[in-house]
Formats: sequence, C-alpha cells, structure tokens
Amino acid sequence: MKLMLQYLRKYRLISILAPLFKMAEALLELFVPVVVKNMIDVGITGRDTGYIAKSTALLALMALIGLSFSITAQYFSARAAVGFSSDLRQDLFRHVTSLSYADIDKMGASALITRLTNDTDLAQNGVNLTLRLLLRSPFVVFGAVIMAFTVDAKAAGVFAGTVPALGLAVFLVMFFTMPLYKKVQEKLDGVLGAVRENLNGVRVIRAFSKETAEAEAFRQKNEALFSVSFFAGKISSLLNPATYILINFAMVLLIWTGAVRVNTGALTQGAVVALYNYMSQILVELIKLMNLVVTISRALAGAKRIEAAFAVKPAMDFPAHGASPDLSAPALELRNAFLAYGENAEPSLRDVSLTAERGTSIGVIGATGAGKTSLIGLIPRFYDATDGEVRLFGHNIKDYTAETLQGLVAVVPQKAALLSGTVRDNLRWGNENATDAEMEAALEAAQALSFISEKPDGLDTVIEQGGRNLSGGQKQRLTAARALLKHAPILILDDAYSALDAATERAMRQAVCERNKENLLITVSQRTGSLRSCDIIYVLEDGGITAAGTHETLLATSPAYAFIYSCEEGGGDRG
Repeated sequence: MKLMLQYLRKYRLISILAPLFKMAEALLELFVPVVVKNMIDVGITGRDTGYIAKSTALLALMALIGLSFSITAQYFSARAAVGFSSDLRQDLFRHVTSLSYADIDKMGASALITRLTNDTDLAQNGVNLTLRLLLRSPFVVFGAVIMAFTVDAKAAGVFAGTVPALGLAVFLVMFFTMPLYKKVQEKLDGVLGAVRENLNGVRVIRAFSKETAEAEAFRQKNEALFSVSFFAGKISSLLNPATYILINFAMVLLIWTGAVRVNTGALTQGAVVALYNYMSQILVELIKLMNLVVTISRALAGAKRIEAAFAVKPAMDFPAHGASPDLSAPALELRNAFLAYGENAEPSLRDVSLTAERGTSIGVIGATGAGKTSLIGLIPRFYDATDGEVRLFGHNIKDYTAETLQGLVAVVPQKAALLSGTVRDNLRWGNENATDAEMEAALEAAQALSFISEKPDGLDTVIEQGGRNLSGGQKQRLTAARALLKHAPILILDDAYSALDAATERAMRQAVCERNKENLLITVSQRTGSLRSCDIIYVLEDGGITAAGTHETLLATSPAYAFIYSCEEGGGDRG
C-alpha cells in the first residue's frame, strides 16, 4: 500500500479537502433531525407558524450549503482518483516496457494487461470511494449515536448496542472477501489469456476446426471465474441482510421504547422522530459503508497485484554511461554462448561460438527448433546468454547503454509487427528524422514502394491495428523497410522472406545486400536459396553449430544442409 499512497502525494491537498468537505456536509446532516425535532415540539405542537417557516427556511439553507459541500467533495475526490490512476497506469506501463523478454514471458502478457486495465480501474474506484466515504460514513454513524444521546440518553442505549454489532459484521465480511477477490483477479487472468490466444490464432483454430474444443476450454475457465466470483458475491451479499436485520430490529426496539416513554410524558414526539431519523441515517451510511468495504476489498486485491508487477525488477541492467563501439573491431563475437528459457529449462543454444566482420554477410539455417531465433535474440540483447559472452564491436554487449545498443542493431523480426497509424508513422520508428526521399528509398529496397505508390494517400496511407488491412507479404516488406531506415551497422533478417514469392524475394535480397555492403548482414532462413549469396553459412542442429562454410562447401560436408537443399530441389528451386 505504501507504493499506492505515493501516487496520492501529488494530489495531497485535494485528497485532504475532499473528505473534509464530505464531513462538513455530514455535520449539517446531523443537525437536521434536531431542527425537525424543534419544529415538531415547538412549531407544530404550539401552532407557531412563524417558527415553522423559520425552521423550513433553515432546512432549505442547510440543504443548499450541504449540496455545495457535496459537489465540491465529489469533484476533489474524482480529480484525485483519476489523476492517481492516470499516473499509476503511466508508470506501470513504463515499468512493463522496461522489462526484458524473459520477464514478460515469466509474468505472462495477459496478466500484465489485467494489471494495466482492470486492476488499475479497481484501484481508482477504491480511491474515489475512500475519499468520499471512508471518513464520512463512520463520522455520521458515531455522530448520530452522540446526537441521539443529546436527545435522550435512555433511548440512545439502543444505538450503543447496534453500532458495534454492525461493525463486527462489516469486519467479518471484509476479512473473508479480500482473499476471494484476489482469486477472482487471478481467474480473470486466465480468461483474458484464453481470449488473447484465440483472437491471435483464430485462423489456425478455424483451419483445424477446433472451435468447439476452444469454446469448451474457454467455458471451463469462464466457469472457474464465475464460481469464485459467485462465492465472493455470496459472502459480500450477507452484509446487506445482516445490516437490515440489525437496523430494523433496533428501529422496532427504538419505536417501542420511545412510544412507551411518550405515553408517560418522559419523551416528546419530536424526540422520537429525531431518534428515528438518526437511526435511518445510520442505516443509509452503513449501506454505503458496505459497498465501500466490497470496493476496497477488490481495490486492495488489485493494488497487491499491481505492487507485485512493480516488484519485478528488470533482469537486464544497462549502464548509465556505457562503452563506445570500436567499429574497427569484429562486429559480432559469440564466445561459448548458452541460452535457456528458464532456470530449469533445457538450453536452446549450446556452446555457440562465431565471429563476423562488418562488410560481410552471414546466414543461419537449420530445421524448426534448431535455435535460430534464440541465436538471433542474443545479438540485440532480447535475452541474455545464460553462459558465455556476446560481444559487439570490441565490447561485451552488457557494457553498452540501451540507446547505444539499439543504434547498433536493426532487426526484421520473424513475425511482421506493424502499429496502427500511417505508413510514414511506422517507418519513422526506424528513423524519426527520415525524409520522404529516404523512406521511398527504403521502401524501394524492400520491394514495397510499388504497392504503396498505388494507394491514393501514399506514405499517409492508414495502417489498421496489427496491419490487418495488409497482406502478409506487404506487412513483411514494410517491416523490412522500417529496419533499413535505421542504417544500423548490424542488420538481422529473421526469416524475413517467408511470405514473399521467389521473384520478390530475389529482388529484395539483392537490394538489401547492395544497401548493406559496409555493414554486417545476418540472414536467418529455412531455405538454402535465401542464403546462397552469403559469405558464410552456419548450420544449427539442436542448439549448436554443426557446420559452417559457403553453399558449395556445405553441400559437400554437411548432411543436414544437403538434406534441406535436396528437399527444396525436389519441390523446385527457390533460389
């Protein structure tokens, strides 16, 4: 909770003013039954119309002032709550984006999305209601008890017995519901994860006619969420009838004792009405307090999960002042590098060593699961080697700042990723200062200028979320153009030709090689035809390099490479 309270410091003043205005409103509310009592005992009993008119005017004035206090308090509490959640969400998003791939893999994308959305909304609602009701409701409850004693001490004894019983009921419900609402949020993670997987893989699911199976799997997760939510709801719902039973029992007892004492002349009719009004105020405030308890229980559960996300420290540390790259040194050196995704997982890369200079092109090939993408993930430091060393331009990769490292390596990922916006917006991720001419040159090299030029808006063509208004090949070419604009000394093409036809691939490969003559070009592919022009090709098997050489050398010395080549030749040469 300390972390959550830090975000209210910026709104300290209005966070104090909001409950103060609410308490001022509550104070006026506590005096209303006293005014009504005097109106009955003095004005109505004595048939004093002037006194009745004055009392009515006083009630109207109190209502107007109370309304202004209430509106002010609502504004301050809403302003503090919205500002709190906005700052919290911004910092949480910044923290999430600072995490490494390994950290995100460990926590899960769906869990992080829940923390950024649902959990933060719960925390916002909790802050809002807390500022409005946490002090007001107890103040009215205890104030009503005190005011009842000023009206009649004997009758007010009913209040003294009722309030502790109600407080115990509220505490018990809160004690049992807080852990349940934490489980609700955990089950919600599972539901969101299932939705996310199904939306991302909807084509695969339909292609294999797995809609029924996935619907059943989702039903099970949804029912698990329903079961926990329903149970928590049943516990919370006990507070409402328990409150009404206790309050109504107290009211019956109050009216019965009050009527007896009115008959004996020990109590006035106005006093009975005032006591009844105080009991009604307690009922209303306890209902509000009940809703507050439920909201706070859920907010605290969400806050703990948010704090748990903040507690995850990035596994990668970047120095504040890093090394400067030596462009005369080897562009890339891997020294006995290992990589495992998890503490107890089997290594995906085993004892990999290689050296590459600028101005050369190297290829990486291997069967599915051989470790190609794992190898590529080490170079831009998406993952840290669990053992061994990765060096770029004469320095360990860990010695560079994040900005320096990002400037050294450009990656065309295996899965093309575009963001909603225009073509120009997406290309400027590679170089925010790129001119239209530079963008067009990059598009031309990536074989994308032709279809972009055909569109009416050209570079201002809108790309929908995830690039869903483009074909797979178009997305892949735009992703390549974005990387080319970066002009990084190391360019990595991770299976960047997989969605292209043979002619487009050949033209793009030649153009990319021409643009990167002075840089290190690393091409990852499952096709030998995409790597024939590379200066050296590395063959990966089971996470290790089993052979290295030119296309012709590997055909003679590497059975794995020769097998891949023969499979391609059997189905037609793609080179």
